[in-house]
Amino acid sequence: MHSAPQSVSATSSVGGLIRQSGTFSGKVTRDGSSGFLAEPARYQLYASLADPWSQRALIVRRLLGLDRVIGLSLVDPIADDRGWRFPERLGGRDPVTGARFVSELYLATEPRYNGECTLPILWDAKNQRIVSNDVSRLTVMLETEFADFVRPGAPNLYPVPQQQEIEAISTLIHHAVNNGVYKAGLATTQAAYEEAFDGLFDMMDALDERLGRRRFLLGAQLTEADVRLFPTLVRFDAVYYIHFKCNLRRLVDYHYLWGYARDLFQRPGFGDTTDFDQIKRHYYQTQAWINPNRIVPKGPFVSWLEPHGRDRLSG
Repeated sequence: MHSAPQSVSATSSVGGLIRQSGTFSGKVTRDGSSGFLAEPARYQLYASLADPWSQRALIVRRLLGLDRVIGLSLVDPIADDRGWRFPERLGGRDPVTGARFVSELYLATEPRYNGECTLPILWDAKNQRIVSNDVSRLTVMLETEFADFVRPGAPNLYPVPQQQEIEAISTLIHHAVNNGVYKAGLATTQAAYEEAFDGLFDMMDALDERLGRRRFLLGAQLTEADVRLFPTLVRFDAVYYIHFKCNLRRLVDYHYLWGYARDLFQRPGFGDTTDFDQIKRHYYQTQAWINPNRIVPKGPFVSWLEPHGRDRLSG
């Protein structure tokens, strides 16, 4: 049971894309009315430590303690013209399905599928099919429909009174920051690049100002909005500043935004789902039309573990 295929990307590249919406937008529900019942040991998350869209799902899975309920398969950070592949250390195959490439999971779900084979995806092992690859709704689904399995004391990342505000600020961040770096880095005209560049840094400036008054984007409580912003911030200086020519300012040049990013990084779920080696190898060695010699920069050398001082801020 799944929705009809729809467009996923406006501009795409091997291993990276400007995300629009998921091709498969099925939904796991607490009561199983969708055909996908929320239950332990049935679902597998497929993700990449290199991919910012994947990291959102990895953060939520870890923060909520759903790693006890939902399995995880990680791919190799280097994608080629066949797409994401499973690492050689696992014999080149996914131990759950035996697949060599993520594309095989798409074809198992829809044999005529010929679109982008993106990550993350939530796989239903019972019915051997993709439930969803719609990243904007996948994390919300984990936060709401798997509520019965969330560990005690886990944060409520999608509280009902704040859902509208979460979606509003997330939409702005998505267009200007999450996609903004891609629109700048993959631009094919000077005008398109400069438009994306200006929009990106206008939003970065606004976020820095906002975070001078509150600990998290919506106040004193960590929410889904923070989860959506972090993967772009953590890649900014290592990749986007150089590789995507987003070089007006580095993250470390922002007083509040840099402290905020360190505050998140030092929390379970954020820093432990960040792998700078895989991130840099993916972008610099996969996107050869930008970096034809595939040389991976050694830097930057910064401490993500230095004190952030954010605990003095309230809502």
